[in-house]
Amino acid sequence: MIARILTSVAALALTAGASAAEYRLTILHTNDFHSRFEPINKYDSTCDAEDQAERKCFGGTARLVTAIADARARAENAILVDGGDQFQGSLFYTYYKGKAAAEFMNQLGYDGMTVGNHEFDDGPEVLRGFMDAVGFPVLMSNADVSAEPALADVLKKSTVIERGGEKIGLIGLTPEDTHELASPGKNVHFSDPVAAVQAEVDRLTAEGVNKIVVLSHSGYGVDQRVAAETTGVDVIVGGHSNTYLSNTSEKAAGPYPTVVNGVRIVQAYAYGKFLGELSVTFDDAGNVVSAEGEPLIMDAAVSEDAATLDRIAELAQPLDEIRNKVVAETAEPVEGSRDVCRVQECQMGNLVADAMLDRVKDQGVTIAIANSGGIRSSLDAGEVTMGEVLTILPFQNTLSTFQIDGKTLVEALENGVSQVEDVKGRFPQVAGLKFSWDSSAAPNEGRVTEVMVAEGEGFVPIDPAKTYVVVTNDYVRNGGDGYAMFEGDDKNAYDFGPDLADVLAEYLAAQGPYTPYTDGRISRVK
Repeated sequence: MIARILTSVAALALTAGASAAEYRLTILHTNDFHSRFEPINKYDSTCDAEDQAERKCFGGTARLVTAIADARARAENAILVDGGDQFQGSLFYTYYKGKAAAEFMNQLGYDGMTVGNHEFDDGPEVLRGFMDAVGFPVLMSNADVSAEPALADVLKKSTVIERGGEKIGLIGLTPEDTHELASPGKNVHFSDPVAAVQAEVDRLTAEGVNKIVVLSHSGYGVDQRVAAETTGVDVIVGGHSNTYLSNTSEKAAGPYPTVVNGVRIVQAYAYGKFLGELSVTFDDAGNVVSAEGEPLIMDAAVSEDAATLDRIAELAQPLDEIRNKVVAETAEPVEGSRDVCRVQECQMGNLVADAMLDRVKDQGVTIAIANSGGIRSSLDAGEVTMGEVLTILPFQNTLSTFQIDGKTLVEALENGVSQVEDVKGRFPQVAGLKFSWDSSAAPNEGRVTEVMVAEGEGFVPIDPAKTYVVVTNDYVRNGGDGYAMFEGDDKNAYDFGPDLADVLAEYLAAQGPYTPYTDGRISRVK
């Protein structure tokens, strides 16, 4: 009997020891915030006074202040991290660049962030200014920045932070094709994410760090590949693909967390509409024992911090005259969501492409191509303000016209449909032509099955040898989103046309109440 009691006591002691060795960490996370300091509506655009009054708004920094404070209060240990793309997306970025983001991220108390592709929209210098202004590490593992003076010896691949007496390794990851998506300059060279992450994991584990979180602005698909092909990663906090993961919503792309090779992958959609909250339990060796959570919706039930609202209003004053100006009217909502426009013809894509072509048709231009990645929002019905137009088209792109032969134009369309599976922004919205594509064909190997161009009152097959005059935006004309075939000084190009947002506003104004439509100009045969 005494032996049995002693054995039970020993077992209880071992159990207590194992329990005491467990470490609980709550990972709070955001991604793809895109300067949405003010609340958004269901179309991810700025919420108007009517929606505010009806409590139909989401997000906004003032709600995040409240939600993050509440989440920290209920957590044993908590960190707050970001999956990239704080830059771009509203007039706040256009006017303040990264200064407003730095101020509010410091206020919220972020512990780390990865570089998103949009952090390079205005070159390495603006990114460096942001990094100098924030009180937390900004990371990027899969790029060589040693030749870039603004970033060399400042932008680190990884870092180690401490929480509750434990060391946590953070590794940054940026899209490998950022040179096609933004303006990092010729001195920044990106590399494969798997090798980059593994190298940092190996270095950190050699230093005794056994809890590793990757902050990845690379998309849900790449995150799953990194998880599958590396060892030593515990959690990946994602971004770039604006993926909504959830265990409760039918609209989710996957569970929260998604588990691949034992790695927990999370992402929280975009625009501050959700705050990710993942509670992870580690054993004494740094192995994940459990991980559970759910993105928290930032709806009207979350109160807004009054002081933060006042500061946002103060920063908004120089912007109000511009964005509150009513420039047009729509008869119905105009669909412009990335989930639609990056895989098929969409209403907003037709509107933008039509507006581009209409502006320059008297110059002999017959075809318009718009990259869907440049379209950032839908429109609701009713009055359209300039602020809403700038939310749809925030990049200050200009119209570019150029000449190209039919064969190369087909190659461009091939590029446009080459990454549909990953919902990439290169998907082309068009005017003045129609095309069909076959998703069963390999990328860039004959997915485009037919191209018809406008001629007279109808459409005729494209002539590979004929020269066509095309309009796009200056980003695409200079090789953005993989359109390298449009680059060069041999195309009689003019890259300095009017701002695309102004073109859209003026086109909408001329239509009267605009009725959105699709007309089959892009068709998928399989």
